[in-house]
Amino acid sequence: MAIALTTSSSLFISKYSPSSSSSPRTTPFLGFSLAASTKPSLQSKRLFYICCQEKSSAIPAEQQWMFDDLTGPDVWNKTWYPKAKDHIPTSKTWYVVDATDKILGRLASTIAIHIRGKNLATYTPSVDMGAHVIVVNAEKIAVSGKKRTQKLYRRHSGTPGGMKVETFDQLQKRIPERIIEHAVRGMLPKGRLGRSLFTHLKVYTGPDHPHEAQQPKELPIRDKRITKQT
Repeated sequence: MAIALTTSSSLFISKYSPSSSSSPRTTPFLGFSLAASTKPSLQSKRLFYICCQEKSSAIPAEQQWMFDDLTGPDVWNKTWYPKAKDHIPTSKTWYVVDATDKILGRLASTIAIHIRGKNLATYTPSVDMGAHVIVVNAEKIAVSGKKRTQKLYRRHSGTPGGMKVETFDQLQKRIPERIIEHAVRGMLPKGRLGRSLFTHLKVYTGPDHPHEAQQPKELPIRDKRITKQT
């Protein structure tokens, strides 16, 4: 198939004519005068052809089966995505962990992994696939170095000058559960999913908790440095 396009281009050439009634114009950079001519002295016609060739796309023989039946299952997208039956809230696993002499950051990262569900082969970033975690003896959590006096926790009442600052030691004496909650919350997604996952964390002071009916298992800890060495 060919399409013909015709375009005309005119070339104007300026000549000096002594018999011209119009006064000559002096061109500074040329050094002589030119008089503009109003008639084109040269016209050229150009013919353009746009050619295209129709060819049927060749499909390899070993891939022809993908195009035979397009009403069946999707053979192109085989990525597995969890359905509602794969993450039923009542079928989630419950874990319990004793925070006695556990390093705060290492314990919080382990808890966040299981709440997020990253330890599972079915982990999906946008779906709640994790478990519930119960933490007991929150008042006995440990930190390394000089964090007891140097680590600061800030909160603001919302009014001008309403910022309150306290150290790790002060907050542990006042609300020990908030220390673990603050650490785990920072390791969860920020948004609607993260707010929902945070409700799976239950922190209590003392060895008792009210979730015996869920039959919690011991939280598997692979990090050998999670316990503070005395």
